[in-house]
Amino acid sequence: MDSLALTFSSGWASGVNAYLVVLVLGLSDRIADRPDVPDVLARADVLAVAAVLYGFEFIADKIPYVDSVWDAVSTAIRPTAGAVVGVLLAGDATSLPQAVGAVVGGGTALLSHTIKAGTRLAVNTSPEPASNVLVSVLEDLAVLGVVWFAIEHPVAAAGIAAVLLVAGGVLLVLALRLVRQGWRAWRERRQRRPTGRPTGRSPGGTGH
Repeated sequence: MDSLALTFSSGWASGVNAYLVVLVLGLSDRIADRPDVPDVLARADVLAVAAVLYGFEFIADKIPYVDSVWDAVSTAIRPTAGAVVGVLLAGDATSLPQAVGAVVGGGTALLSHTIKAGTRLAVNTSPEPASNVLVSVLEDLAVLGVVWFAIEHPVAAAGIAAVLLVAGGVLLVLALRLVRQGWRAWRERRQRRPTGRPTGRSPGGTGH
């Protein structure tokens, strides 16, 4: 149960920032030798690669429109990372728990990635670049907090991840609705804008 809960939490977090998930899990095992965290995640080469890739994501994720391009590139990476972490968390179990771990981790990562990517597209309609930075920082803090909490309290953390997943879906629907309303209002303003054609008498008229 704890392993499945940790898989769900890490799957949600992987869909938002897979490299940070690997860093948090790997460093926690390296520091405290966590029995529920696979040792492979604590390897120096794995942590180094995750740190470099997280550095790229940390910067790209805070630049308007670049973040959406990065999300598009990560469409296959994040769900795959969630599935791989899920399989690793299943450990040396039989093939069924490993398969369940892959489905739960990858499926949850795909859902949260879809929500993240869609929300970012909506945020990019705002002319204020600070909104991208704020959203990105909040996402990183949420991933860090949920995964770190999941190591100690996997079931409770899974409940938090589930709430964040549902809340993210609701937020995405509301954001897309606001974007649609904004585009509709913009089109209506353009249609009402005067054409600039002269409406008075012709220049050659006498005016009498």
